[in-house]
Order: sequence, then C-alpha cells, then structure tokens
Amino acid sequence: MKTINNIFKSEIEVKKSTFISFLVPIQEFNTLHIELKQKHPKAAHIVWAKRYLNEYEQIVENCSDDGEPKGTSGPPVLNVMRGAELMECGILIVRYFGGTKLGTGGLVRAYGGGAKDVIFNADMIEYVKKEPFSFFTIYSLVPRFEHFLDKEALHVDKRDYEAGGVIWHMRISEQKRISFLEFANIFERDGFHIR
Repeated sequence: MKTINNIFKSEIEVKKSTFISFLVPIQEFNTLHIELKQKHPKAAHIVWAKRYLNEYEQIVENCSDDGEPKGTSGPPVLNVMRGAELMECGILIVRYFGGTKLGTGGLVRAYGGGAKDVIFNADMIEYVKKEPFSFFTIYSLVPRFEHFLDKEALHVDKRDYEAGGVIWHMRISEQKRISFLEFANIFERDGFHIR
C-alpha cells in the first residue's frame, strides 16, 4: 500500500471543463475540503473520495458525486485510488463547467483522468501503520524535542499546554517509536514521560 505526506495538485481540461485535483493526507482532508468550497464558490462541483483504516484496521472508503449524475464521478475516483493501492488519503476534484456536457462516459473518464493525473504527479511513500502516541515534556525541553521531531520528520498532530509543560500528541510507527524512545529516555528524570 502507498500513501503521501503532503498535498499534491494537478489540473486537466476536458472539452473546456477544468478539473483541478488535490491528493491530500487523510488528517488534512476535511480542512482542505472546507477551504476549497470557500476558494472556489463558482465551481460547479467538488467531487471527492477517500480511503483510510479505522481503529480495527478495517479499510473505510467513501466518496461523493457532489451533484454530478450518480456514479459518474466519486466512484471512478475511488476506483483509481484502489488501483493505486492508496491508503490514509483522499482526492478532491474541483470542476469548472466549460459549457459542453460530457455525458456519463465522459464524466467517468474525466474524473478518473483527474485522479490518475494527480497520483502520477505525487511523491508516493510506502504506507506504514502508525499508532497514537502521547508524551509530556517540561517547557525547557521543548526546543530539543522540536529539533529531534523535525530532524526525524515526525508530525505532531496537537499540543496541549499546561502549567508545568506540554503534552504532545502524534501518530507514530513502531520503528520510529523505538528511535524516539532511545532519544527521549535520556530526559526521563529531567521532565519527560509517556502519557
């Protein structure tokens, strides 16, 4: 299975209709969807599909035609994601109508083509299962931990600031967890502990 770490964008034109495709990590999907609705109020449709794992390691898939004829847009995008074995991400496609109706077959090809184009232009990485992980540091250790997390390309989902320090929340693979603990355990007596 494959996934991505960043948002990727591409654009194709089919019979004067413009299809702007975004491939996005699942944790940024909802935020980007809201942003696209605000940035593209004159777009005819914002079609989407997504695939991710739930807490039971089951694949969850969902898609929306967003007003296009049923089955002509969301399902083709989802099928392209399945074929590319994409996980923990979604695709949003903004369509500006160009005046020429594409018909059901044309819509399927256009939305599928938009999905293929953004995937082709993306930097794919192997999907690695990540587990929720939280830890606490006192404020004086924050710069050291920020430096380490940045160097290891570890993404922090959220920080909670308390009187005594910071609670960090992230999702991390088992391999990265081991290297993180090797680094962090040297600070155990000085103000670090796992939550």
